[in-house]
Amino acid sequence: MSSNPSTNVQSAEEIPRPSQVTFWDALKLWFKLGFIGFGGPAAQISLMHRELVEQRRWISERRFLHALNYCMLLPGPEAQQLATYMGWLMHRTKGGIAAGMLFVLPSLFFLIALSWLYIAYGHVPLIAGLFYGIKPAITAVVVHAVHRIGSRALKNNLMWAIAAASFVAIFAMNVPFPFIVASAALIGYLGGRYIPQKFTVGGGHGESKKSYGPAWIDDDTPPPAHAQFRWFGLTKILIVGGVLWCVPMTVLMLRYGWDHTLTQMGWFFTKAALLTFGGAYAVLPYIYQGAIGYYNWLTPTQMIDGLALGEANPGPLIMVVAFVGFVGAYVQAVFGADLKFLAGATAAVLVTWFTFLPSFIFILAGGPLVESTHGNLKFTAPLSGITAAVVGVILNLAVFFAYHVLWPQGFAGTFDWIAAIMAIAAAIALVRYKRNVIHVIAVSAIIGLVLKTLAV
Repeated sequence: MSSNPSTNVQSAEEIPRPSQVTFWDALKLWFKLGFIGFGGPAAQISLMHRELVEQRRWISERRFLHALNYCMLLPGPEAQQLATYMGWLMHRTKGGIAAGMLFVLPSLFFLIALSWLYIAYGHVPLIAGLFYGIKPAITAVVVHAVHRIGSRALKNNLMWAIAAASFVAIFAMNVPFPFIVASAALIGYLGGRYIPQKFTVGGGHGESKKSYGPAWIDDDTPPPAHAQFRWFGLTKILIVGGVLWCVPMTVLMLRYGWDHTLTQMGWFFTKAALLTFGGAYAVLPYIYQGAIGYYNWLTPTQMIDGLALGEANPGPLIMVVAFVGFVGAYVQAVFGADLKFLAGATAAVLVTWFTFLPSFIFILAGGPLVESTHGNLKFTAPLSGITAAVVGVILNLAVFFAYHVLWPQGFAGTFDWIAAIMAIAAAIALVRYKRNVIHVIAVSAIIGLVLKTLAV
């Protein structure tokens, strides 16, 4: 019996195109992702790809990767920005705002509650046990996500070389992430001119033959009306964004003065949102230096514990800023000794606002420009180079996780073989058995709690 190599492609093409996706359908998905988006940006992007591209087929693979390339280029949390972009592309400005907000709000509420428990009642053995199990699982999730994203972005040997070079640069040479991004963009620009076949999206060696079928917004779907670039629309977004930043900052200055903790938090986290590239782990050193070394809002130990809370929380890892704001305002009792919780909660909301507002402006203002470059190699080649470089940077993040999980006291300390077994088991569950990310994390958390309880 002979086999027709085009059978799989033909069967994929015969899959019916999804029907109209309503705003409420999308709203339910963004609400769901806000509660199950564990594991940091790599895992969250992978989760969005599975929901939007593979299972629901609302967005095509190329449109998804094109938007991801843009978000990787921006300062700030790329996973939240990608959710905002997808929501905007499907349902205009209200869709982008809803997607971006629901990606953040559950995490904000959880972190306010956890930060209060942490600072008011100290270390809780229950939470310590949960964290012990969660960290190996998150390590496996990030490794798995690197594989998933790399398999889509690294389509030929040149892309692999860019990813490897970026990993060596950031891991061994501590090269700043903006320099890596600029170098990859330059390579992509030159490559798009002289060897364009290497930078064509979806081309090159190792291209996946799997098709998910036609998407609601497919490769050849024209940009919707709201995604057409207009100078008036760009100007309107910039003016509204400026007002949304100026009003709360002006209120803080008039009410408390420039040197007040809340005013300085608003200014500091605005700079963090605008000046730091590379996602959460590129932002953290900047926050660490400012919040601890300059402002003394919290101690190094509290910062590490806050990072653990951020890792165990759904939503963007950069939501650790809410913990920093809460602890800083709570300890300093900026509203008085009797209103410490109110002070902490207010600061957490404020720093979240100032951290994420630029991301909304970047997407709503830049989205039409990005859509106009869809399929234009002149613009996509530099972004393809950047995506390949970011794969190497995320791999560095996986190594960072593994080191701190398996050698908690550093290489001079003991190797945590129990954590290693848990990480390997989580990786097998994700890669070999395709288990759900949230299920793997939940089981790992329970195992960690049991192990810590038995050890007492």
